[in-house]
Amino acid sequence: MKTASFDIDAQKGFTPLCPTELPVPGGEQIVPALNQLASRAQLRLGSKDAHSPQAVWIAASHEQMLQPLALPNADLSWVSHCVPGTPGFELLDGLPQPLEYDYFVWKGIEPDLHPYGACYHDLAETRSTGAIEFLRHNGVQRVLLGGLALDYCVKTSALQLRRAGFEVGVYLPACRAIAQDTAATARAEMHAMDIALYASLDELDAALNRDKEN
Repeated sequence: MKTASFDIDAQKGFTPLCPTELPVPGGEQIVPALNQLASRAQLRLGSKDAHSPQAVWIAASHEQMLQPLALPNADLSWVSHCVPGTPGFELLDGLPQPLEYDYFVWKGIEPDLHPYGACYHDLAETRSTGAIEFLRHNGVQRVLLGGLALDYCVKTSALQLRRAGFEVGVYLPACRAIAQDTAATARAEMHAMDIALYASLDELDAALNRDKEN
């Protein structure tokens, strides 16, 4: 079964390296696990948030985040993060550069867009980023994901890929979550869609080996 790995938004802006942005606890620790995941795939995809400093969804402080917005393509307020040209925009050290990936997605570039998943530019999922088409063109059947954060962009990307017909797995050691409650909800949503959740490298390798034997 042809397999691709997908590094979702593994950026410094989602780690304690950039505490004024969206510092996901432990987010800076996922690089070895992402590289493990890629070593078990034939293709490697990646994505980055690339947000305007004038984005319409920006909240003034962390305390004012997560407020519902009446906007078609930005549903919640967030503090400014992952602005091109700033440290928060950069991928974590130890990952490939964007153009070294087999396919790369920049998302949320327009000031009125704040998508979570890496497969569509809009929340209605009508404007493809090309990731699904790239995977289909290359005969990929299974996609393995890791990145930041589990409870938002990783979950949404996994659900998008599953609805597109791929077998999907999420390698939990290669993810970190913003909060425990939303992480638990995300895991339940993915489980309900038959997305495999691998808690260890042994679990992942056992599943991959079973598929080789079948």
